[in-house]
Amino acid sequence: MTDSSTRRTVLATGAAAAAAALTAGCSKYGDSNDSSGSSSVKASGGQELAKTSDIPVGGGKILKDQKVVVTQPKKDEFKAFSAICTHQGCTVSAVANGTINCPCHGSKFHIADGSVAGGPAPKPLPAEQITVEGNSIRLA
Repeated sequence: MTDSSTRRTVLATGAAAAAAALTAGCSKYGDSNDSSGSSSVKASGGQELAKTSDIPVGGGKILKDQKVVVTQPKKDEFKAFSAICTHQGCTVSAVANGTINCPCHGSKFHIADGSVAGGPAPKPLPAEQITVEGNSIRLA
């Protein structure tokens, strides 16, 4: 019977190791021990994000490929934030009624400063540095 119990032990140990590996891949966005080496595309400095005419006053535009949201809270005042929700790493999906909205769990962020307008997000969207030159909005 030792062969049988050894096989069970090996199978149980292997299943536990597999479960641990899968769980490690599901850590929350922003965990300090995240070393996943994500290959997500992020806009690089100097890259044009949008034209000023593309960003409505009191609203914004989500640039999914660059993972950036550009907003215009007041006429000729442009802001940029990460498009990745600080709750669980979903990409925000809409800018409406003065907020940047995440579809996953309903978090909302103010377009003027990226601060949390409604949970469950624990912290604001990180600001992105931009420059506005003529009609062009670029990452700084």
